[in-house]
Amino acid sequence: MNKLVNSVNRGLAAFTVSLSVFLVLCVIWQVLSRYVIGKPSTVTDELARYLFMWVALIGAAYTTGQKRHLAIDLLTMKLSGKKKLINEIVIQLAIAIFSYVVLVHGGSQLALKTLATGQVTPALGFEMGYIYFCLPISGALMIFYSLHFAFERFTQLKCGDI
Repeated sequence: MNKLVNSVNRGLAAFTVSLSVFLVLCVIWQVLSRYVIGKPSTVTDELARYLFMWVALIGAAYTTGQKRHLAIDLLTMKLSGKKKLINEIVIQLAIAIFSYVVLVHGGSQLALKTLATGQVTPALGFEMGYIYFCLPISGALMIFYSLHFAFERFTQLKCGDI
């Protein structure tokens, strides 16, 4: 299981960095075309906006997998032993439930409804539904990580590795 998690980590890191580099190049071109050439590029402006969505959401999933997400862990820090493990399991399950309800379910509905309406981006002509698929993809990745971490803690609890 750790090999799978490490593979997903490497893949997400590479994907997020690639999107970030492409996003920076789009913004640089946007600035150059606006201020040096005098004719702003509408394509890179729109593309940068949608790349930012993907970088933010896929980056959030990667951050969840690295346990570097924003957390208020005052209670967890005060607990020890079985209580701490149970608290961590509950937190990971709450993350998984939230990710499913909001990102996977809600994001999928948004993407599918947008695809059904045929809404396209003004400059690029992409279907907006495909752009919104970053929501359920990010949510599925967060669920993957949360269930992995919950299973690790459950195994520690079951084996008595406290």
